[in-house]
Amino acid sequence: MLKQRALLGACLTAGLLSSPLYADTLRISIMGEPASLDPHKISGTWENDVAGDLFEGLITEAADGERIPGVAESWEISDDGTVYTFTLREDARWSDGEPVTAEDFVFAFRRILTPATAADYAYLLYPVKNAEAVYSEGADPETLGIEALDAHTLQITLERSTPYFLDQLSHYTAYPVPRHVVEEHGDAWSRPGNMVSNGPFALQRWQSQTRIEAVRNEHFHSHDDVALERVIYFPIEERNTALNRFRAGEIDVARDFPTQQYDWLQDNLPEATQTAPFLGIYYFVVNSRDGHPTADPRVREALSLATRREVITEQILGTGEEPAYSFVPPGVSHYQPQQPEWVELSQDERMSRASELMQDAGYGPDNPLELMLRYNTSEDHRRVSIALGAMWEPLGVEVDLYNSEVAVHYADLRQGDFDVGRAGWIGDYNDAQNFLSLLESGVANNYGAYSNPEFDSLMVEASETQDLDERGEIMAQAERLALDDAAVLPIYYYVSRNLVNPSLQGWENNIEDIHRSRWVSFED
Repeated sequence: MLKQRALLGACLTAGLLSSPLYADTLRISIMGEPASLDPHKISGTWENDVAGDLFEGLITEAADGERIPGVAESWEISDDGTVYTFTLREDARWSDGEPVTAEDFVFAFRRILTPATAADYAYLLYPVKNAEAVYSEGADPETLGIEALDAHTLQITLERSTPYFLDQLSHYTAYPVPRHVVEEHGDAWSRPGNMVSNGPFALQRWQSQTRIEAVRNEHFHSHDDVALERVIYFPIEERNTALNRFRAGEIDVARDFPTQQYDWLQDNLPEATQTAPFLGIYYFVVNSRDGHPTADPRVREALSLATRREVITEQILGTGEEPAYSFVPPGVSHYQPQQPEWVELSQDERMSRASELMQDAGYGPDNPLELMLRYNTSEDHRRVSIALGAMWEPLGVEVDLYNSEVAVHYADLRQGDFDVGRAGWIGDYNDAQNFLSLLESGVANNYGAYSNPEFDSLMVEASETQDLDERGEIMAQAERLALDDAAVLPIYYYVSRNLVNPSLQGWENNIEDIHRSRWVSFED
């Protein structure tokens, strides 16, 4: 039996290293079913894998993740850094052949910031003049700081100089949407048969929970440089399932793989197994809303003290993740991540302090605390969640685990139906604000509803500070404050994990783990 298994593994490996069955088709597993393909209705990295192939913003990403011109072929920035004037490509087209114009961007920005759109990510565009007033206060969308000077000239005015603004424009919140199609079909515009997009690929088919198919967009401005004719996305949340389909040669790229298989993969599929540093944080949200036990900062701090991050990274995962004590990952420009003071304590000292805090809050082995812990479907998430329950048990904590598929999970987090919830954040741009903004009052992705006026005030002060190093220190003060409040439970800094067919060319690891299908091809 063992011999047969070894022989089977060798056959599968040999099959994988050969040329793909369809050299013009990329088959990729993404980590969940998209909630939508409308750029204004999504918020996940798995949705970004698809949307980033269907659409292109003013700025886009090269194979290595560097920002390069997209629909905008050039731009000028005013001396004070508040006015950006973009010249759009004259050959930019929607997939139905209609031109992409500056008015499409004006329409898109106004649409995503209209409260009725209910875009979770609208706040990313708050640097634009009057954006927050439009979204939060119902101001007239026409007061937004974006204007079409002519069909191919777009001007965006900011509230203040924002060093990372160009990076933000590559994010899907800043993609254009086709006004002529949205106005015809309403919210159904992004369904197959209706959707029109401006990226290298166009939507052809979407079979819910099964597959999404896109074909090369013949109207894309650089379509002659796109090697693939078709991309098929398979929503597969269970990493072991994705691994098995990869080994069977049914998919060419698996976005993530089960950490417990890492050693086997290194031994058997070393050319396909790719890990790299990644600008992201794996963390657990603690619900700060009234009526939840985690609204008590003593409980939150006790849980954080009792969390043995090194055990999780070294014994449960073991694929190079670093334990996280800060919320902002290392490597962010002009920023030094902060840590709570108790990091210097031994584990025994941490547990002693945690027990005292729990007793002060009225809990202990004789009066146990029941916590509802939610996680989205994944073997790794399940193992980490079980480990947390075991680590907290000596404090008199009893954990009830609930899991659901990713879209439902995040909907539950936004509704506040949890005490502790698994979450992750991948940097949309290389700036500490992108992480710390998740803890600002009223932000949709602030799942735990953490609210601290002093924290909010520091973040506003940082946004108005032009000196990058001074700005970084102000945000560091804000992070220290949030960590003192145990606003979240950072667990580890991500590494990107992908299985990539060795026959695939043009796939380049980068700190944001962004890989657009337009850059890849198969060996002849």
